[in-house]
Amino acid sequence: MRRGRWAAVAGAVAVLAGGVAWAALPGPPRVRASEQRVAVVDGPHDDRHIALDTTFFAPAGRGRAPAVLLAHGFGGSKDDTRGEAERLARHGYAVLTWSARGFGRSDGEITLDSPDYDVKDVRQLIDWLARRSEVRLDAPGDPRVGVAGQSYGGAITLLAAAYDRRVDAIAPQVTWYDLADSLFPDATGRGAANGVFKKVWAGIFFTGGASSTACGRFLPSLCAMYQRVAETGAPTPEAIATLRRSSTSSVAGRIHVPTLLVQGQSDSLFPLDQADGNARAVTGAPVKVVWFQGGHDGGDPETTRIRGLVTGWFDRYLKGDRTAAESGFTVTRSGGIDSSTQRVVVTAATAPRYPGLSGAARRTFPLGGQEQTIQNPPGGSPASVSTLPGLGALNAAGGLGAGGAQFDLPGQSAAFETEPLDAPVTLTGSARVRVHVAGGRATLFAKVYDVGPDGQATPARRLAAPFTLDGTADVALPALDHRFDAGHSIRVVFGTTDMGFASPARAASYRVSVDSPLTVPADPALRAPSAPLPWWVWGLPAIAVAAAVVLVATGRGRRHGGGEPGDPEVPLEISGLTKRYKNGHLAVDDLSFRVERGQVCGLLGPNGAGKTTTLRMLMGLIHPDAGQIRIFGEPVRPGAPVLARLGSFVEGPGFLPHLSGRDNLELYWKAAGRGEAYLDEALEIAGLGDAIRRPVRTYSQGMRQRLAIAQAMLGLPDLLVLDEPTNGLDPPQIAEMREVLVRYAAAGRTVIISSHLLAEVEQTCTDVVVMHRGTLVAAGPVAEIAGHDGSILVGTPEVDRAMSVLTALEGVEGAEPYAPGVLVHLNGSGPAAVVAALVAGGVPVDRVTPHRRLEDAFLALIGDGS
Repeated sequence: MRRGRWAAVAGAVAVLAGGVAWAALPGPPRVRASEQRVAVVDGPHDDRHIALDTTFFAPAGRGRAPAVLLAHGFGGSKDDTRGEAERLARHGYAVLTWSARGFGRSDGEITLDSPDYDVKDVRQLIDWLARRSEVRLDAPGDPRVGVAGQSYGGAITLLAAAYDRRVDAIAPQVTWYDLADSLFPDATGRGAANGVFKKVWAGIFFTGGASSTACGRFLPSLCAMYQRVAETGAPTPEAIATLRRSSTSSVAGRIHVPTLLVQGQSDSLFPLDQADGNARAVTGAPVKVVWFQGGHDGGDPETTRIRGLVTGWFDRYLKGDRTAAESGFTVTRSGGIDSSTQRVVVTAATAPRYPGLSGAARRTFPLGGQEQTIQNPPGGSPASVSTLPGLGALNAAGGLGAGGAQFDLPGQSAAFETEPLDAPVTLTGSARVRVHVAGGRATLFAKVYDVGPDGQATPARRLAAPFTLDGTADVALPALDHRFDAGHSIRVVFGTTDMGFASPARAASYRVSVDSPLTVPADPALRAPSAPLPWWVWGLPAIAVAAAVVLVATGRGRRHGGGEPGDPEVPLEISGLTKRYKNGHLAVDDLSFRVERGQVCGLLGPNGAGKTTTLRMLMGLIHPDAGQIRIFGEPVRPGAPVLARLGSFVEGPGFLPHLSGRDNLELYWKAAGRGEAYLDEALEIAGLGDAIRRPVRTYSQGMRQRLAIAQAMLGLPDLLVLDEPTNGLDPPQIAEMREVLVRYAAAGRTVIISSHLLAEVEQTCTDVVVMHRGTLVAAGPVAEIAGHDGSILVGTPEVDRAMSVLTALEGVEGAEPYAPGVLVHLNGSGPAAVVAALVAGGVPVDRVTPHRRLEDAFLALIGDGS
């Protein structure tokens, strides 16, 4: 005992000493920042005097350092780039951030990065940097400077390099090459004049900041241009010329500095073809192209990776560090789920050069499908959905990101498909196919789907390539990077509508066919580094040996029954389940119980009993520290196939309010990517009736709860787990929900309910499991757990008459309605006397059983003060 005490003291001293040493270590260098308004003169005639709101971040260390101009995105301000500015300053750069004219606290009006306005502003900011004593100069008035920015800020980065030869390196991200082609794309390559208006994104651009004027702080001439275009859905020649002046396409061949181009794969605003154009616009200088997982439509922003790329690029071309990033091509890809963190693993494949959207190699695949007739609906509505512009988070949720459900409406789309692939195919670039349209000039939207062996189709990316055509033309499909596995097929779909674009209002019918095989580009040079061996590959054997030695030495090994095969007929078996959180809280302690087929089992316990932790382990969301959970004999682990037999509802229902209940369920099931939905059966059990066709926004709370239960029942899972399914419902709704669950279990399936409504559990459940402080207190049939405390349940349809008789009967302490009759609390009278009095009073009695309320039994089991 004394030795252990001294060891503890020594350990505490060591920890304290380590903490003191850590505190004594120098922290990150302090960044000195100063705010100032910089006066600039711009405009076509250099007669517009405004002030830009700027912040200068001095470089860490002494001496002169290269400078970086950081530009913000559309609708933002200099404050959005402060964190990155401070990081670069600590890395040894002088950094200047500014709010572009018309944004934040800067003067002026928004001009879409016009050379007459924004570009002139940037040139004067470079002049300002050249006068700073902290900034390294290449020549008098010529600072060593790089420029970086995203989206709106990315475009000014490219234009600044074209118009000002003092710029030494640039790193534009998720931006445009040709703003006219971006807002009026045409997949046949005939340009913006033949393009389809990207109405939703354009509206977000021009009217998102509307206040006292229709377009907010936009230059009035640009606002008028947008309004004319929005009314007709077609660009004027003047609009195209204006948008092109604010684009790299107008200065192609004039950018001669090292350029890092970062473009998002989840981006319907500025797709990958825009980075392709920018790459071709740079001449005589190194170019690196990076396709990452995020973009304007959401997805993984890969912030750490991209920041590292930008810093490395500037280190190489501003500081002269030749060990930093080089030119080439990088594509990041999803590498599955890390079972230890439950996060998506993103890997990077690299090649020494960027091949362009046509790929370094090409393969052709015949497309099956005869000529098909499709309809353009009157008014262009309802419209299909490829993505939800401006709602990046929503695109990434509920299957609306890459790989989510499809939204091509019946009758509005034609599909053509390859035979199942005999080997995996990775599409990197823009696939092409020759399309013929008859019946008039049609506006169509091309998409690419990955079709599995089970026939389930998921978008390769949630992108559409629009075009207008009457006749025959080669069509460039959306640019993307996607692997089609062996046994899968590639499906190309042409639809007449898309929510993000303008469509003809006139009803029309078209015939669509394909006149060529599908040409698929690839880049065989792309190579991903081998994943390093996780620590457990080499660490676990050593740990296992050490654990074996300890177990043998102490004789304290505990069996958790994990090695023996389970019973495939048992829906749920938990043995020795234990979970302790990092803060030391023991949430579940050696929990064991079993649930049989056909049961409705209630999981009961006060707050902190471990119910939620148990359910999360049951669904494979968190790992137990010890013990095992088996569903139908199979052990539960993240991604285990047996989890497909489990349906669950563990949090509040979340649905798209403008869609009907049925559409919500179909969307969810397609996003889940499972087999047959059994939608009608689930809806019949939920009992929503005709309401299933109404928008969810019209639903009551009870209807939303029942829709959520129906969602959990899709596929008719053999094991249904529900957390507080009656939460927020009124008594009639609770009664309806009780019937739903009883009907579901009556078909031979199993239901587990976690609830704090003990009376409801008593009337719904056949069995209960009672937990307290992480341990099992009791488990068994409700009748056995409740037992008998001197009360009887009298079954009768005449509840009111029975109450009037019993309240006047001597030896009865009290009576209360309790389905399916009256609960009588005895205090001297026996059951026979009670029955006799009721019969004498003309009250029919069909049964008498001893009874104790589950609530009373529950409190007795866990203690009233718990």
